Parts: sequence; C-alpha cells; structure tokens
Amino acid sequence: MGKKTSHLYHKGNHALHYTELPTVNPGQAWRDGMVSGNGRNGYVTSGSPYSDSFIFQHMWFNFPSADPREIPEELTGQLQEARQNVFEQNDQWKIKHDNGQTRVRTFYYSYHPGHQLRLNMLNRGQVSDYERWTNYETAETGVRYRNNDGLWVRTSFTSRIDDVSITKLEHSDFGRKINMVLQLDDISYMSGAHNGESEVRALRYKKLVDSDAHYLAQVAHYPSYADSELSHGGYAGVTQVIVVNGTKERIVLENTDEEMNVGLEQNPAIQIKDADAVYLITTSGRTHDMGSMETFADGSNYSLVNELLQHTQSVAQKYCHAECVFDYDQALSLHAEWHSHEFNAVRFALDGDEEHKEANNLKLIELQQGSTNRINHAFMEQVYGQGRYAMICCSGSSAPRLYGMWTGEWNPGWRGIYTLDANVNLQVAAMNTGNLTQAQLGYITFFLRNAPDFEANARMAYGMNDAIQVSVNSDGDRAMHVEYDNDYPFEYWNAGASWCLLPIFEYWQCFGNRDIPIVEEINIDLLQSLLSVDDNGLSDEALVSLKERGTLNLLQDILLPLLTKQANFWEQICTPEYFTDVTGRSCYEPGKSSLLPGEHYMIIPTYSPENHPIGYNSTLTANATMDISAARDGLNMVIQAEEALKRPGYEQAVEKWKKLMGQLPAYRYDKDGALCEWAMAEYIENNNHRHLSHLYAAWPAYETHSDTELAAASAIALANRDKFNTTDATAGHGWMHKALVHARLKNADGVLQSLLPMMIEGGYYDSLMTDHDTNRRNHCYCTDTAFGVVGAVQEALLFSNTGEIEVLPALASDWVSGSIDGLMARTQVKVDHLSWIQSTGMTHVVLSSFKPDNTIRLSSGLPWTTVLVDGVETQVHMNGNQKYVHLTLQENQETSIVFSRA
Repeated sequence: MGKKTSHLYHKGNHALHYTELPTVNPGQAWRDGMVSGNGRNGYVTSGSPYSDSFIFQHMWFNFPSADPREIPEELTGQLQEARQNVFEQNDQWKIKHDNGQTRVRTFYYSYHPGHQLRLNMLNRGQVSDYERWTNYETAETGVRYRNNDGLWVRTSFTSRIDDVSITKLEHSDFGRKINMVLQLDDISYMSGAHNGESEVRALRYKKLVDSDAHYLAQVAHYPSYADSELSHGGYAGVTQVIVVNGTKERIVLENTDEEMNVGLEQNPAIQIKDADAVYLITTSGRTHDMGSMETFADGSNYSLVNELLQHTQSVAQKYCHAECVFDYDQALSLHAEWHSHEFNAVRFALDGDEEHKEANNLKLIELQQGSTNRINHAFMEQVYGQGRYAMICCSGSSAPRLYGMWTGEWNPGWRGIYTLDANVNLQVAAMNTGNLTQAQLGYITFFLRNAPDFEANARMAYGMNDAIQVSVNSDGDRAMHVEYDNDYPFEYWNAGASWCLLPIFEYWQCFGNRDIPIVEEINIDLLQSLLSVDDNGLSDEALVSLKERGTLNLLQDILLPLLTKQANFWEQICTPEYFTDVTGRSCYEPGKSSLLPGEHYMIIPTYSPENHPIGYNSTLTANATMDISAARDGLNMVIQAEEALKRPGYEQAVEKWKKLMGQLPAYRYDKDGALCEWAMAEYIENNNHRHLSHLYAAWPAYETHSDTELAAASAIALANRDKFNTTDATAGHGWMHKALVHARLKNADGVLQSLLPMMIEGGYYDSLMTDHDTNRRNHCYCTDTAFGVVGAVQEALLFSNTGEIEVLPALASDWVSGSIDGLMARTQVKVDHLSWIQSTGMTHVVLSSFKPDNTIRLSSGLPWTTVLVDGVETQVHMNGNQKYVHLTLQENQETSIVFSRA
C-alpha cells in the first residue's frame, strides 16, 4: 500500500482501484462497491472519482407480483395422501391443484434497490493517487484522488443515530471549488430491470427536484395487483442538498423517453457551481398508501416524500451551527461512538503474514488465490473484520437477507429474500457469541413479524392447533406456504421452527433474560394467539398490558410461548398410526391410538433440504435425520425454558416433553458407521449433495459434544460428503455449513479446508463482500460466506453451551499464536480474553460472568497438563478422555485461567 494516509484507519479495508457503474447496462459492477448501513437504510457506492454512484437501500423494500399471498386451501386436504405415498415409497406421486393439474410453484415478493444517485464531477483531469476505503469502526466509506486541481476527498456513512446516509464533499487542498451535477439514474437502465420474474417495467415513478434545488427525490408506485397488500403501495428516496459558499440550481437534463417515468419533466437534476463544500443527506422509506396507480401520474404532492424530506431537514437543522454550516464531523462522531463500540466488542488477531496486513483488497485477494492450501493470516483477519462490519451494518431492523441488505439490481438472485433452511441460519450464526447487541433484536422482529404465517402454515399443512411451522422462505413481510411444488415440497419441511428459534434461545443463553422493545414492524396486534403458552393465547387485557409496557420479556413472552408451539408441532406430527416396531420396521396401522413399549413414532412426511435417497426420485421422505435432531433439540430447549421460568405446573410440561423425546425415531447408522440422512432401513444414502442437513446434531445443535458415538458417526457422514459430492460443490452456504460442522466435531483441518474454496476461487469481490458461489455461476451477491466465516472462526476458537466452555476446540495447527477478545459463551459468560501460543502449549483465558455463582466446566483443546486459576494451581477432573476444571464465577468479576504444558 505504501505510506498510510490520514484518511485511512487500521480497522478497515482499502483499495487502489474502483469499478465504475455505467449508467446503461451496468451488469454486476455494483458488487465491487463499498457498503454502509444501519440495518434499515444503507448504500452501495462505487467510489468512482468523476461519476460516482450511490445505490440507496431500505431493508423493508419489497417489489410485489401477481403471485398469491394466501395459502392454497387445497393444501390441507393432501396430507393423508402424501403420507400414504411416502409410506408406500411411491416417488411418482404428484402434488396437485384442486383441478387435478400438477402444482406449479409460486413465489414471494422480491427485494429491490432504492434510488441510484449519480455524482457527476466537473473538475476533471488525469487521476493519480487514487484510494478508497471502508472504516470498520465508523461505517464510513471514503474516496480520495488527485488531479491537476489538487487532492479531492469525499466521505459518507449511514447514521445509526439519525437514520440517514450523509456524504461530505470538500474543495481540493489547492482550494479549487466543487462543480458537479447531481442526477438520478433511470430505473430501466439499472441492473436486472429487464429480466426476471418481477414485472419491473409495470412500475411507475417520478424524479423530483424542487424549484430551489433543496433536494432530489424518486417516488415510485408499485404495480397494482389484486389481493396484494402493496396494491396501493410504493417507495421513495430523498436526498437533501446543502451547498457551502457556492450556488445550486434546478436544471433539466435530456429526456430518455423512459416509459416507466411518468414525471412531467423526466430528468430534473441539480447543478452545483463553485462550492467550498457539499453535504448530501439521504433517507428512504415505503408506504402501503400511495394512492391508486391510476392517479399517481397526475399527482404533485406525495406524503411519503414530504415525510422523508421532513426527516432530512430535521437532521440538517440538528447539526447546523455557526453560520448555519452543516457539522458533518459531529453527526459522524455521535454515530461512530455507538458503531465503534459495537465493532470493537470483539477483537481478533492472528499472528503471521505480518508483511501483508496493510495490503489493499485486490492484493489480499490475489495473495489468497495464490495460496490454495493455506489461508493467508492477513486475509483471514481482514475478511473476519469485513464480515463483522457488514453484519453490524445490516443489523437491528430485521434479519439479514440473502444479500445482507444491499442490492444494486432489480430481480436479484432468489429475489433477495430470506431463506430459512440454511442461509439466514448461517448469517446469524455469529451474532450471539460475537457479542452483538442489535442483530438479535432485528432477528426477533423478523421472526415475530412472520409468526402469524408460521401458525397458519402448521394449521394448513398439517391441520394443527396452537403450533408453528416455519417456511423455507420469507420475503420479510410474509412467510406463508405458497412456494412449494413436487421438486421442492417446502410445505413439509419440519425443522424450521426449532432451527430458527435456536438463535433466540442462544441469545438468552449468552446474555440472560431481558426486555425486548415492541417496535412497529413486529405487528404486535397479530400476535395475540402466539405470545402465550395457553392454547387460547393472550387475553385482551394481557395484550393491552404488553402494549402499554412497550416491551416483551425474552423468556416469558417470547421464548417459552414460541418454543411450546414448536414442541406442539412435534407432538402433533407424531401419530401412532405411523411407527417403527421393535425391529425398526416401518408400520402403518389405521386407528392405532398409542405406541407399545419399544416402538417409535415415524416423522412422516419429511423433507431433507433438496436431497433424496438413491433410487427414490422424490425429496418427500420419512424420518429425515434433520427432523429427528431438530425435534430433540427443540424439546430440549422448551424443557430448559420451563425449568428456568418455573411457571405453575411446569413439571407436567417437562415430563410430557421428555416422554415425547424418548418416543422420537432413533438415529440410524449406515454400514460404514456413518450417521444416515434418513432413519429408514428402506432408503439408500445419497452423498452427492452440498446440504448437510442430517448433521444438525453437530451444528446447529450440540448433541455430538456429549455423545462420542454420534460424533464419530457424524464425522464419517461428513467425510462421505467430501468423498462423493463431486457435482454440487460451489455454493458458499454449503462450505460455510461444512466449516461449522467441522468446528463442532473438533476437526481443525476440516474447518480451514471448508473455508478455502470460497477464498481461492471467485467467492470474494474486490469490496470483500461475497458471491453465492465459488465460481460465481449464479451471478448472485450473497452474504452467506461474508458472515459465515465469522461464525466458523468463532466456533473453532470457542465452544460453549449451558454450564460448559471449551476454548480452542478446533484450532488449526497453522494458527500458531493469536488472540480473540470479547466473545460471549452460551452460559452468560463473557470471554474477555483468549490467547494461545502453540509452541509453548500456553492458553490464557479471562472470563467474567453476567450472573452470580455461575458454575461452569472449562476445558481447552490444546494439550495441557496444569492449569492456574487467578495464579493458583487448580484440581483437574476427567470426563472420558477430556480434562476440565470446575469454576464458580462471580458477577462482573474477571477470572484469569492459564492452561500450560509441564
């Protein structure tokens, strides 16, 4: 990189090149852009010196379609037919509509970008000393370059405090003034607007600039579809313009004759002349009440635009001080105080490759791609930091989408939705142990917002009462069963509620009980039937009381009710009519009302994501191991929640759930000892697949940690995937999932070998954000890898569960020394410090508890013989082959532990 500039920070990334976003046919250029965000608003910026682009984002944007928004009534009637055909191993059975036609899958709504602002700089010339950067501690992105007029610098960030994005441009160091044109790019020329399932060209929009050139705005009306909640909906984005010691005026650029643009003047813009500084303040939003599509074109006053403009004006006034000059630094400082604390709560350092640790992004990528058998430590540190940074930027409002929260294209891959059978799960794997504070609130908001649909799914797919079934996908607004067909029978994916409640349960494990703010997006009035353990839900009085209080208690109001409803799901899917006898034979006895000793329920139908047994050409199966593990883990969670809350009668509930756990199908092991993907003697295992759903017991659950036989069987099953999966090994989520499973199985080499494919091929863009695939075959921006790497590193360095911690369970031999500070353990313990030196066998741990008298079992994955606790040698205990020490930690008191070899 050469000499560091004053604009760069140690904690961040930088590049010496940029990818300019063309105004026409931009393709995938936006993916190299820098990102910032606050979980609701954000942007992607190219950093081009003379034609920079800001693509603004809003987490709740959804582009509607004509596809249905209600579960088909026909779904309820097909359950028994589905069960019978699965039991009879009829892989030719088809899911049909009521009219007898084979069902055609319908889809959810699609994420989309906001307005694309173009900064056309008129002070041009040969560019030198170009640099762009992202500051992880402030969420500020920056660009600097030199031309004949001097050195130019512009910086931007999205404020967590004020919910706006702010850009600052200043005159050059030679005193040359700013001359530029601000304009909005046409939607029809943006990436993806011409193809895909969403009818983007049916949208109607306007570009607005007021007569005094105070702001630019884009306001759009969505296509109006019958029965769509967005039939009168739309979105808008406003950029307020503040000019210091210069002039600005409204101009009209040449029309592009864009059919979608219904403004009287299609291309208004703002020209700025001879300014010392320019400040841009941007926010976006959406509405369900834009009015009718028929009246939109003739309208001249849009309440959403007025609301957004009022917000940007209030921010401008807040930081307008002497001589009414906008104080960018104060706005940044207030935001950075929060953001830096969040980012710096965890600090990861890996010794080695020191000569590369100031390298620019492209150089780091090239170094890693040239090291196919080893992860460069400088690259590892940087992508961990980038992943953590981006996780924070898209946290707090909702869960991360497939794209995190950033897209520069219409019709993004898989519609940029939330996929809950791997992708979202991987993306939030690091949030709790990573000591974040807002990601969990956004995730809980997302879950509760979709919970009414989860309840309807269980009712419509299985005829269940007081139960929830999480869908495979959600668009954020809705998650009802509409996206299923014969190839993807998502309506019978059963493990979702257990898996998706686990991160909320882990939040409680890490941080203890707490109050969760009731925000508008939760839609609290729709949750009356869900936020109570009782079948009848909350009383009217109880709901009013919650609303008046303004918070939900994590354990009492969220976890226990929802965990009970997922346990009710497992109880109701298990019918004595379908069972396995004492020999393991599958049986069906109509009218059978209870199991006999030695018999086990069958879980039927099941879906082990996207895979099927060899010789059985349907993914609709029975006794998927994923479901067995998810049921066991889900029942274990509800038992822990009951025992913690100790509500009246909890003993009976615990007894009921323990009995059900004992009646679930037993795991099945193949001839080579591998854990089978289906606990069915009739099926032949199929290992030519990327999904690792059957290894749920290792990750995200914890069974393998205390069951050596299950751990060994899982390791063989994982090795079989490596051996036989030869045609389906490009997806980043598959590799991240594999890395997490390896970490739980304490296979350090496996962790690194699973991270490498996305790192040595095309997984990382120049921005250090990530693609969906190693080879970019789907051309899909995707944060599975960006965030999943963070989770894999943390699991390799720290295992924890209630009452137990193991440090360095899967430490790579190549990671000879390093440290990580600030992780949370899932037993209300903060790992203030963890460092290691493999050559001496020394591991140093500093722990502090969030509660008094916190008894834990602590061990280390590095070989050790002695342990000192606060300088005193401590008794060592044995559990099988594992050594450990007992500790009783006191609240807010640090305890220092040193493991060492004699």
